[in-house]
Amino acid sequence: MPRALILGGTGPIGRAAAGRLLADGWRVDVTGRDPRRMPDGLRAAGARFLVADRSDPAQLKGAVRSGADLIVDCLCYTAADARLLLRLAEHATSTVLISSRAVYVDAHGNHANSAIPPRFDGPVRETQPTMTPGDMDHRSPEGYGANKAAAERTALDSGLPVTVIRPGLVHGPGAANPREWVLVKRILDRRATVLLADGGRGVVHTTAAANLAALIATVAERPGTRILNCADPDAPSALEISRTVAGHLGHSWREVLLDATAPEWLGRTPWDAPHPVVLDMSAAHDLGYRPAGSYARTVAAELDWLLRAARTGDPAGILPAADDPSFAPFLDYAAEDAYLAGSARS
Repeated sequence: MPRALILGGTGPIGRAAAGRLLADGWRVDVTGRDPRRMPDGLRAAGARFLVADRSDPAQLKGAVRSGADLIVDCLCYTAADARLLLRLAEHATSTVLISSRAVYVDAHGNHANSAIPPRFDGPVRETQPTMTPGDMDHRSPEGYGANKAAAERTALDSGLPVTVIRPGLVHGPGAANPREWVLVKRILDRRATVLLADGGRGVVHTTAAANLAALIATVAERPGTRILNCADPDAPSALEISRTVAGHLGHSWREVLLDATAPEWLGRTPWDAPHPVVLDMSAAHDLGYRPAGSYARTVAAELDWLLRAARTGDPAGILPAADDPSFAPFLDYAAEDAYLAGSARS
């Protein structure tokens, strides 16, 4: 029975990868700092939890033990992280480093976190230029993609069979910042209206953790040094996402599709983009990858996960706080009501 070791196995990618590999007959160990975050379903399916801090070389060495057929690193953010991963990859048949579409730049050097949004000529291939590798704070807007690029370069230059996977906006159970919460929360609050900036036309390619897991399973059977995009087979707009979420939760609301005359900050969603950001999946398909499902099919697991948490009082603390700066601007009901009242009077 082949063995897989997943670093950071309790997040959305690690959970999905572990579940897929277990179903495929692998023996799976996942690492993390807190055993309480290990999903009961994975434990029941046979996955083992190993306490190991991603930044602790000794703990990671103990986790890899005599070797693994596959190592999946969901927590590689910097070149230093990549160098630590390579110490483990020397004892693995195949290694996967989860990177991000945030490394890509357009013809003017703009990227996912720059002040000016990127404008790509079409679907982004793996050959698209990337940010210059850097080592500034990887939690900053400029530092995230630059550090990911540095991690990629370090891993790929090693000569080891490391596959770099660049996903889009990841969704799935276990997400630390579940973007769909901005719609689920609105539905739980029984909002009768949803406002969408730019008519809800924004497209930033989504990536189901389940589809990442399917690509990881493909790579596991075909070790090599390469870069692969990973995104859902469809690229839904913000409007389509809002309809998918509302439909799954059985909610109806009035759609207010805003135009350029509306306040700039009104009706924003996590999927806004003045120009589409779509990932080309040709390379993955050429390798034999087959997706687990569309956005609508795969996002259901995350939506049900969020709904269970809300209905049970969120004992695990997975839901964003009301004042979370990553979500609060999308849920400014007072501003929305004021705008709607003003529009009704006019």
